[in-house]
Amino acid sequence: MNTFKQRKIREHYDTIADVYDHHYDKPRGRCYHSHISTYIMSVLPNEGVLLDIGCGTGLFVERYHKNGGNAVGLDISTKMIEVARTRCKSCDFTIGTGEKIPFGSNSFDGVSSLLVFSYVKSPEAMLSEAYRVLKPGGSIAICTLGKKLLTKGIPALYQISERINVNHVVMKDFGEHYYNKKEMEGLFTNAGFSDTVIKWCSFAHIDMIDPLFFLAKKIEPFVEERIPQLAYNICVSGKKPHR
Repeated sequence: MNTFKQRKIREHYDTIADVYDHHYDKPRGRCYHSHISTYIMSVLPNEGVLLDIGCGTGLFVERYHKNGGNAVGLDISTKMIEVARTRCKSCDFTIGTGEKIPFGSNSFDGVSSLLVFSYVKSPEAMLSEAYRVLKPGGSIAICTLGKKLLTKGIPALYQISERINVNHVVMKDFGEHYYNKKEMEGLFTNAGFSDTVIKWCSFAHIDMIDPLFFLAKKIEPFVEERIPQLAYNICVSGKKPHR
């Protein structure tokens, strides 16, 4: 990740760290994050140690820990890490990026990353690092906004919102990139992962207005099963082969 982009992301999340949890503590936020994390939990090991890349304020780390696992959070934002340490005092949190993970090889049984991958400048570097720190047989699970008709205009929306100074937790132009199924399959295969599984999820997006969000939530199971091309997030899991 280039220095300017890295600094911009760090400064933004340092600024909004205290309100980030509030964004996900409203009914829409709880539903949205819980839905994503439930799926990610289902494809990760129940035991062992997990590394959560882009952990933010520790929402997923806390959930994984409460379900009986041990987790370490990694994030670029010092302020987000401070909030995370308050949220989950028994978990470890470290400042850093997924493109240069500050841990030794074969250190973790699982690696997760929720709603961060689209910001990463070098997805190849992040997946290579994730592969390195995973133990043989370990699992990785990533969820991020996918490249769909409904998401094509989001980067432009973020650019406009930044120019007119919209004060919003996530509406910031970070030059994000969204991925389709073919791109994610290629990235995971080239990184060395096997048993890649891709699922589209979350038709009810957090930034929908309340009446629309809860309507979308009611039909979300049908959309994910029958017309997944309308879902917003792409969730990708895989394993580091035993060798």
